[in-house]
Amino acid sequence: MKVRKLVVALAAGCLLAPAITQAQAVENPWMVRVRAVYLDWANGQSGGTGAVQSLNVQAEKEWIPELDITYFFTKNIATELVLTYPQKVKINAGSNQGNIGTISALPPSLVLQYHFTDLGAFKPYVGAGINYTIFSNRANFPALNNGVTVNQSSVGFVGQIGLDYMFDKNWGLNIDLKYITMSTDVQTVSGGTNLGTLTLNPWTPAVGVTYRF
Repeated sequence: MKVRKLVVALAAGCLLAPAITQAQAVENPWMVRVRAVYLDWANGQSGGTGAVQSLNVQAEKEWIPELDITYFFTKNIATELVLTYPQKVKINAGSNQGNIGTISALPPSLVLQYHFTDLGAFKPYVGAGINYTIFSNRANFPALNNGVTVNQSSVGFVGQIGLDYMFDKNWGLNIDLKYITMSTDVQTVSGGTNLGTLTLNPWTPAVGVTYRF
C-alpha cells in the first residue's frame, strides 16, 4: 500500500511539474524598460545672499536616456531601480539666460510600486520612493571664473504614476511620469559663502519600451 501511494505521488509530481514550470515562466519577476525622459526643472530660487535670484540662475530643460530595472515581489507589488549615466546639465543665468557653465548629475532612484493587473493589456501603476543625486564637475562655471560651486549630492522624494500597454507577454509600450524633489546650494569656492539655493524639483515625463522576461 505504501509503495502504491509513493508511485501515485511521484506520478502526480511528474504531471504537475510542467504546469508549475510554465507558470513560473509566465510569472518571471524581472522587467526592464528603456525610456526617453524630459527633465522639466522647477528652477526655484531662494535664500543665501540673494545672488541666485538676482542672476536668475536656472538649469536648462533637456531630454536624457534612462534604464529601469523592475523586480516583482508579487503580481502587484514591485520595486524599480531608475538608472542613467552622469548627465551634463547646462546652467543658465541673466535676463537673456546665457550659459554660464555645466555640472554633471547622476540621479538614481529606488521606487516601490503597486501595479494594477486586472485591465487586460493595460497595466497602470503608482509608486513612491527616494532619489539620490550626485553632482560632479561642480565648479565648472567659466563665465563666473569658476568661482562658484554646488553641493556634492541631494536626497529627495520620488512620486510616480505610469502605464504599460503590453503587446504580448514580453513586449510593451511604457508611459511614465515622476516628480522628484531635488535641490542644491550655490556657494563661492573661496570662503563658501552661500549665494542661494536652486530648487530643481523636476517633473520627468517619459516614454519608452518595456520588456518582461
